[in-house]
Amino acid sequence: MNKYKNEIAMISNKNKEKGSLRQVLKGKDVFIGVSIGNCVDSDMVRSMNEDAIIMAMANPNPEIDPRVAKEAGARVVCTGRSDYPNQVNNVLAFPGIFRGALDVRATDINDEMKIAAATAIAELISYEELREDYVIPAPFDLRIAPKVAEYVSRAAIETKVNRLIITPEKIKENTEKLLTK
Repeated sequence: MNKYKNEIAMISNKNKEKGSLRQVLKGKDVFIGVSIGNCVDSDMVRSMNEDAIIMAMANPNPEIDPRVAKEAGARVVCTGRSDYPNQVNNVLAFPGIFRGALDVRATDINDEMKIAAATAIAELISYEELREDYVIPAPFDLRIAPKVAEYVSRAAIETKVNRLIITPEKIKENTEKLLTK
């Protein structure tokens, strides 16, 4: 594991569990995979708690096929693949991050700006819209880039990495216009 995965493991593995992935998944609520394809099988998903959440994001092949995960009892399945719902992909963030950063002439893309992008994406789906197959917007949702650009530019201004003063609302409006040309 790299230093970032080790850091997350320290935070998320408070009981200091050890063993194989098969052993560690037993009785868990969530699996977040960012490793290699086909390392999780249906028995492993069945061993998890009821209504488990599977985020199998290895590309091009996820840790488990989304259909197999659902059939094995996962309630919510997210994947890096574009042919399934709940696609987790950096394409959701980058157009808006760059638009927001460029429009204020940011000297850096800092953590606050990245968190702002994630927050913007998360806020796009209302509680009423939320469903098992819709926990993250689809990549071609035209609301994403404008909202991300707005939030990122605001974070850039708040953290003083901007070199140009323009309101985040104006950046959102300009981004919406770019998408409808």
